[in-house]
Amino acid sequence: MFDHVGIAVKDLARSVAFYEKTLAPLGYVLCSSDAGGAGFGPKGAPALWLTLAKGAVTAAHVAFRAKEHRSVQAFHAAGLAAGGLDNGPAGPRPNYGPSYFAAFLLDPDGNNVEAVCLA
Repeated sequence: MFDHVGIAVKDLARSVAFYEKTLAPLGYVLCSSDAGGAGFGPKGAPALWLTLAKGAVTAAHVAFRAKEHRSVQAFHAAGLAAGGLDNGPAGPRPNYGPSYFAAFLLDPDGNNVEAVCLA
């Protein structure tokens, strides 16, 4: 349904560093970057856009699809190592669905970032 998602961040360099490390286990890379923003996604197809906030930042929720459980686990570990805060360790979430396996992090701006595998 969605083509891309954008979130505002307070410190672009800090957020780029966080997302580069956190999204790597899911196969996403930094595709584009300039003084005002950065785009992440599969190589050549950015779908998550970070923009430098001009005012207050409102937290958002973004979920990234993972191909396997170990990618969800690696996403969570990489995010913690990159300075994210645990908002739910990797594991099954039967209340979301019978095969829902996810992990949650808070990024440097308080955005709830999730990796989910439905296999």
